[in-house]
Amino acid sequence: MVAGYHGRMGSTAAQMVIDTPNFDLVGVYDARGTDTNLKETAAFKDQDVPAFHDLAQIDTDATVWVDFTIPTAVFENAKFAINHGISPVIGTTGMTDEQVAELQTLAKNQQVGGLIAPNFGISAVLLMQFAQQAAKYFPDVEIIEMHHDDKIDSPSGTAISTAKKIAEVRKPKAQGNPDATETLPGARGAEYEGMRIHAVRLPGLVAHEEVMFGGPGEGLTIRQDSYDRISFMTGVKVAVEKINQYHELMVGLENLL
Repeated sequence: MVAGYHGRMGSTAAQMVIDTPNFDLVGVYDARGTDTNLKETAAFKDQDVPAFHDLAQIDTDATVWVDFTIPTAVFENAKFAINHGISPVIGTTGMTDEQVAELQTLAKNQQVGGLIAPNFGISAVLLMQFAQQAAKYFPDVEIIEMHHDDKIDSPSGTAISTAKKIAEVRKPKAQGNPDATETLPGARGAEYEGMRIHAVRLPGLVAHEEVMFGGPGEGLTIRQDSYDRISFMTGVKVAVEKINQYHELMVGLENLL
């Protein structure tokens, strides 16, 4: 079952499920819609799949819930899925650490596998791993994430996850001149354990991230680019294939690779 099918990522995920021979799209969900069947959406006119817009009205035998909705909806969606024995595969970012911890406890109690992935792109997963390795030698680091201008949350879940992975191997450190001031508030970006995170929102972008490291006389930049949303479907497909084998809610696609 795909939640958020009226959105760009959700519709891409629905198409991926349809195109994958051993997958079966048994339902779609989007609180914003009014249609009763996916075939009422022009891009899916040949499909006969029930569409739901109220969690309480969902009747499905789905085993996996793929969620590309919005930050204000994903927590309740995930709780619904877990409570009904459906494994959530969540690409929606913006949940708090407390919400994630609550879902993990619920999944453990229900013995339901699930995945929250800040990014389903293989290149983004590798970027985070490479950045964590580099941070052992370059503690001065800044993160720049760039997304389309319709993205709601800032900074991105990928940027936050990158910072968290770096923080695992790096002691908190205040970077730059201790006497520095901002002529314009926010010019230095958000702060996470001394690191700075900058969010760019522009039309034409999809999802991109740079992690810049600096040292005496040298620098290192690690960058990944997602030029098309289809790039995320490789990771989503892996998650859908494997997630029912687990009995806990994990964070990060690397747990399944």
